[in-house]
Amino acid sequence: MFATAARNFVEEVDHGGWLIPVSSLNDTVNLLSVVVKRKRFWIWQRPKYLPTDFHLNDILTGDTPIQPVSIETDFIKYDGTYGENMKGSVNANVFDHSSFNVEGKDSSKLQSSFGSLKKEELDVQKLLRDSKNRLLDMSHGLVQQTMEKHRQVFGIVKERIVTTQPCSVIEEVQQGGNCGGRLSFCGGKSPKVSLKENGSLRKDSDVTMEIPIHTTIAYALIELEIKHDGRFELCLLSDTKGGFEVDGPASNQLLGASRAPMSPSESSHLKEELEQLGEHFQVLSALPATTRASLLQHITKVMENKEAVSSLQQVLEQMCQGKRPVLEEVTATESHKKSIQAVLDLLEQCGQTESAQANQSTAVLAALHLITSAIDEMTHECYAVFWMCCSFTGLQTLKKLVHCVSENGELPLSSSGLATPTEDVYEKTEHLFASCQVSLKRDGDTVKTEIHQQPGHRPLVLCIAIKGLASLDQSD
Repeated sequence: MFATAARNFVEEVDHGGWLIPVSSLNDTVNLLSVVVKRKRFWIWQRPKYLPTDFHLNDILTGDTPIQPVSIETDFIKYDGTYGENMKGSVNANVFDHSSFNVEGKDSSKLQSSFGSLKKEELDVQKLLRDSKNRLLDMSHGLVQQTMEKHRQVFGIVKERIVTTQPCSVIEEVQQGGNCGGRLSFCGGKSPKVSLKENGSLRKDSDVTMEIPIHTTIAYALIELEIKHDGRFELCLLSDTKGGFEVDGPASNQLLGASRAPMSPSESSHLKEELEQLGEHFQVLSALPATTRASLLQHITKVMENKEAVSSLQQVLEQMCQGKRPVLEEVTATESHKKSIQAVLDLLEQCGQTESAQANQSTAVLAALHLITSAIDEMTHECYAVFWMCCSFTGLQTLKKLVHCVSENGELPLSSSGLATPTEDVYEKTEHLFASCQVSLKRDGDTVKTEIHQQPGHRPLVLCIAIKGLASLDQSD
């Protein structure tokens, strides 16, 4: 709850900026706190930030501590409400002798009442003067353990957003369903036997979390560029990345320094990225139809809640790293945990079938991790529209639009086999692509696409999510 509220707050007030949402109330985040930034598996994924229990002074040599000077200013007053509504039904008739129907409806609302917030900022000019000629203790355990993992970087907290009054986060969840069925048997001399079964289930939850005063909601970092002898520099510009210098022949290289992302500002760049990932989509397409259908069903169930998608992504990431996930530690409802477990069971089956090729289970795992990582990277706005478009527009239709975006930018509806979309469907699809910096324009029978300037990784993330789910959705 709190992590979701903090993430929504940052998306609203500083999307694409410096602020990092706090992921746990247990995190201790003060000015000059040391935070480890860990690069993720895919280059377009946002880094993970791991606050430590250490202050910059704890890892410096010498006995003179740096005394930070902070500047406090009023930030904003924030109250946000986010809601999701999912509704679906299935009806089936078999040989006129039996029928079955299922209806389900889920709704959730998250209300974050943070009230008046203030911003605390370091006097960076003073920090520069005080840290000049200071050295890090390279024998310190935190430094040693971070340096051993080449994808990790040190940062220190230079700014934080804190509450000024007791506040609350409220989550309301309503889950309901109805199930009905009729099964009849008729024989020449036998009487007709009819079995009817009807049932309903409803589950409501209402959780309120009281947030104390002086709680950090979000923070910003200054990364450190660290030399092998302990000298360090503060990375003051957003395009300057930190890291550890290699001690040896490659002394000019920095471990953990992240290269500039390959921003798909043109369709050719996007096409190149998708082609490099094509083998993952092919792995999913080659699965048996029943396996694909089951995977899509359970992933779609998990997608009812964005945080459940994050939980599934984290479980798959642990498995990619050779770790055994503990499902009891996953933050999700029991219903979503069952779907996550079902995905894991299907992964295990992929490696047990007699016809399975070597490492097939590993390949499917990597492909599913790719898809869930892309969905998890979506903004709240994009995710909500993506869910609706998957239901109303259809994955195969979205897949053809992805091909249009990455190719020549035009899709004639008459020759594509697609029916002319209704105004409502077109507006939803247009909104989806616009949320990822891609414009759709309808010109008669043709849909034209164009990628905006400096879109970041958003078009790529959307295209991966669509192509991945469409690979599970296709029929033999």
